[in-house]
Amino acid sequence: MNTRQKMKAVGANQYLPISNPESLVDLQVDKPEPTGRDLLVRVKAISVNPADVGVREKHNYEAESPKILGWDAAGIVEHVGPDCQLFKPGDKIYYAGSVSRPGSNSEFHLVDERIVGNMPSSLDFAAAAALPLTSITAWEGLFDRLGISLQANENKSILIIGAAGGVGSIAIQLAKLAGLTVIGTASRPESIQWVKSLGADFIINHNNPFHPQLKEVGIDTVDYIFCLNDTVQHLENMAEVIVPQGKICSIVPTNKATWAGSLKMDLLFSKSVTFVWEFMFTRSLFHTNDMMKQHELLNKLADLIDDGKLKTTLTERLEPINAANLRFAHKKLETGRSIGKIVLENF
Repeated sequence: MNTRQKMKAVGANQYLPISNPESLVDLQVDKPEPTGRDLLVRVKAISVNPADVGVREKHNYEAESPKILGWDAAGIVEHVGPDCQLFKPGDKIYYAGSVSRPGSNSEFHLVDERIVGNMPSSLDFAAAAALPLTSITAWEGLFDRLGISLQANENKSILIIGAAGGVGSIAIQLAKLAGLTVIGTASRPESIQWVKSLGADFIINHNNPFHPQLKEVGIDTVDYIFCLNDTVQHLENMAEVIVPQGKICSIVPTNKATWAGSLKMDLLFSKSVTFVWEFMFTRSLFHTNDMMKQHELLNKLADLIDDGKLKTTLTERLEPINAANLRFAHKKLETGRSIGKIVLENF
């Protein structure tokens, strides 16, 4: 007989279109217990990301059902595992978690402390929950993958494709802090205004050829490109505007058919362009030796926020955390037109 305590959660038993009320459902599941370096977190707020939509659509539900999604959370440490060294009960924390474990769309959640940061003291739980996944992605993409220095970037430029989304909203701010000239792409009046408010120096429309638009603002080539949108769609434009020996980082994977056919990587050959991928779950998925870097960068990010150098990218709050509100948030994400981050708070 199962005597473990139960908790509220939201999950999926099978893949269904988000318009179907059974696509995400309210659940009662066992409350987990921490072991090793795990923290048991009382979840106060969560945010939604394209990763949630992708896992919901592609997950093998026969292997694990129900599937609990969610890879952004802020909350309070309830208990710690016996090997924990970084946190104690009562600490306020924020994190993105691991895609290989149950997600954070639950009242209580287990997460390895090495990928957790101290929550910014100047933010509430909802504002903090908007940040981890997108901030880690932006930080790793800019500074680890593209190798951009945190300083001495005068006369260097970066093009951020899909700048109004969650990752772009942080990447603009970090790139400006690093001293880069930032060109962001946006196509609608509201997304253009959002990108401007975050500090982009120039804005171009990603639905039109890049080079003529850059020429109009006096830019011929860019030193770096951070692609946060369809890699295949934008590759030719990226190849045309990247400086010789420049660097491109993308967070958007392609399917196998694309690699065999329409992704023309040879376009980058004559310029000796470096092309790299960024996947923020790599460190937690493979338990890399530098897994602790995500703890460190989340703490650095918190300091930047508390010093007023960065701001949260929260644009919409929903309450409570339940299946109906998560279906609403997923539906908005699936349009590909969301700005900033949607956050849900309180069960």
